[in-house]
Amino acid sequence: MPLTDTAIKKIKPSATPVKLSDGRGLYLLVNPVGSKLWRWKYRVLGKEKVLALGAYPDVSLAQAREGMEKARKMLAGGDDPMAIRKADKVATRTAAENSFESVARKWWSQWKPARSEQHAGQVMRRFEANVFPHIGSRPVSEIQAPELVAMLKAIEARGVNDLAKRALQTSSQVFRYAIAHGLATRNPASDIKPGDVLASRQKHNLARIDGKELPGLLRHIDAYQGAAITRLAMKLMAMTFVRTTELIAARWEEFDLDSARWDIPAERMKMKTPHIVPLSAQAVNLLKTLHLITGHSSLLFPGERDHDKCMSNNTILNALERMGYKGRMTGHGFRGVASTLLHEMDFDHTHIELQLAHQERDEVSAAYNHALYLKQRAKMMQEWSDYLDRCTTGNVLPFKSLAA
Repeated sequence: MPLTDTAIKKIKPSATPVKLSDGRGLYLLVNPVGSKLWRWKYRVLGKEKVLALGAYPDVSLAQAREGMEKARKMLAGGDDPMAIRKADKVATRTAAENSFESVARKWWSQWKPARSEQHAGQVMRRFEANVFPHIGSRPVSEIQAPELVAMLKAIEARGVNDLAKRALQTSSQVFRYAIAHGLATRNPASDIKPGDVLASRQKHNLARIDGKELPGLLRHIDAYQGAAITRLAMKLMAMTFVRTTELIAARWEEFDLDSARWDIPAERMKMKTPHIVPLSAQAVNLLKTLHLITGHSSLLFPGERDHDKCMSNNTILNALERMGYKGRMTGHGFRGVASTLLHEMDFDHTHIELQLAHQERDEVSAAYNHALYLKQRAKMMQEWSDYLDRCTTGNVLPFKSLAA
């Protein structure tokens, strides 16, 4: 006679296991300890087998019957339900072992010996920050191109298109490794071109050199034969990567050299909120030198003809042109170069954006965003100036980032 929920609830454990039949091989095994386990007895090739279907009440009577019916259909189709279950468990375990993250780490272990420790570390940190959160847990053989597109879009939304491109390139290497080791049959990254996914950024007179050209530019600045305050303005811009208008109109009252800090008031900022620039040791020394030249004025960079006005907005641009960088570099270009290189060196995106005064605007955050992460930003600015020094001396060693 078929079981009922009422009968199952009333049954009490006895000294020996008791089997309560529901028909067609399905029964409830009641153990002396009180557990109630669903079992289905069937035969394959003349051999009797028992398939576990769960424990009551987690698996109800209706669910147990449904599980038995699915198993009966498998059996009718010529398959052994228990063998299929074991195969599914193996497939699940294999999928976990061959997740994108797992395969990526195997690829990285094979790839890294021929690279510097710094470079290898950067690549893995990019995976951990940009790729694994999106596709890391997915079986490498099941990932499709739309998933990669979604990943690229998420990275692009943070304003770091270069990182999105690198994420796609290194992911493609992982897929090729998976194919070579029999863990996947195709590379979905090969179906995608960054230009088809990532928006092109329109440029408005923001010419800038490539990061590889930065050492040469810095040496040209050091050798600049024009006015000393123009040379110092370019060096300070490289160190602080503020906007040109924020630099040339700077006033001595904004600086606290003892605290190594430059506070730019809201009215002088594009975003109309105050901005803090932590000053590196090199920047402080430069400002002390500059003070010997222009300390008599309230302005750091007074105009050549009218000392009551700041230097012209074109002074730095003209100096760059005189050094041979016409059409290749602008004052604003120092910001782009710094942003690109700092992102490549894996400094935190938020810290970089705050230092560039690119923080998102809203009524709540506008009042305090400028003061966030000052300790981390100060360390970043010091390491940036140290990097500029190495560029100038031609001893560009690996950049030691905060993420290292």
